[in-house]
Formats: sequence, structure tokens, C-alpha cells
Amino acid sequence: MSKLVGSIKQLFGCKMRLFFGVVVIGAFSLVFGNAGVFTDSRDGQTYRTIRIGNFTWMAQNLNFQTGNSWCYDNNENNCQKLGRLYDWNTAMVACPADWRLPTREDWNDLVETAGGNVAGTRLKSRSPDWNGTDNFGFSAWNGTDNFGFSALPGGRRSPNGRFFNVGDYGIWWSATELGFGIAFGSAWCRRMSSYHGRVDEFKYHESNGLSVLCLQD
Repeated sequence: MSKLVGSIKQLFGCKMRLFFGVVVIGAFSLVFGNAGVFTDSRDGQTYRTIRIGNFTWMAQNLNFQTGNSWCYDNNENNCQKLGRLYDWNTAMVACPADWRLPTREDWNDLVETAGGNVAGTRLKSRSPDWNGTDNFGFSAWNGTDNFGFSALPGGRRSPNGRFFNVGDYGIWWSATELGFGIAFGSAWCRRMSSYHGRVDEFKYHESNGLSVLCLQD
């Protein structure tokens, strides 16, 4: 590791430090530890994984084909890159054995570890996956992918079967429901945007199709 760090230091010609398996160079970081690959025995698909905070996360959207899951625009090519969109009840059981849908608290842990108000920028994949432009039409708020999480903007499927926001938003279910009042039948989710660097919290009706990232304790 020391030889590798020395080589990178020569390459970048700047001060750097090693922090919990991450080489930090200015505003950027390169992840060396805590990364892996998982193969889903159900269909043979492989997913990159990354340890952030207290949990190991899949670093790619789930793409396990099952009922009540869809490719964006019903185009199989979108599933290959962006994963599938699931309604909430399906998302709750779609993760492989020993993996699960993250709770609202799990998402809070991820966001806090990744920097709070700037967590979205640090967790998003790099341009050109994110479409964001500012009010003057210039590219804005691309990800820096500091942790190797590589979040992608998979959009969503509405209950009436229409698709929205691919390239603009990534929206992921949590396992935490809202079981009261006008929000009955809805669940919490997290959204990253092309238009800012936060990870926002929203609630959607459970019949929407959103992306799934699985978590392992």
C-alpha cells in the first residue's frame, strides 16, 4: 500500500493522506479498501459493493427480474445500466438472501457518513450520467463519486405506467412505511438530483416504481 500511495503522490504532485482505506487528494478520494463484488445466485448477475459507515451497500441498482418490476421505458437496455424499477412491496422482498432493503435510519447513516448536505455530490456517479444544468444552461452538480458508490439517475415509473426523470433523478425505496393519515400506503425514499448536491427525503405511494439498492449488515 505504501508503494501505491507513493506512486499516486508522484502522479498528482500534491499533499495527500490515508484515511480508513481511502486516499484523500484535495477534494477527491480514491477507495482502496472495503470494496468488493457480489454474485446473485438467483440469476448470476454481479454487483459491485462498498462499505460506507456501518453497512455494506450494493454500488449498483438491483436488476433482478420479478413481477411488478420494470425497465425504464420498457427498454431492456436501460435495465442493464440503471437496474429495474420496483413497486414498494416487491422491493421489500427483491434483495438476495442475506441482503435487505435499507430502512430510513440506514439511509440517514449513509448520508451522514458521506457528508450531510453534500452527500449527493459525493455519492453520485461522474458526468455524463447526470443531466443537470443550471439556469444558464451550463452543466451543474455532477457527482464526484468519492466513495465508489456510483449512484445513477434511474428515474421512476408512475402508477399509471408512465416513466419520468431518467438522467435527472435517482430515487430509491427505503423499508420504512408511513402508516397514518393521507400518507397511508406510502413509504419513505431518498432522491439524488442533477440540480443540487443533497440527498433529499421524500415519500411516494407504494405503487410507484423506484430503484432499489440492497444493504448488508
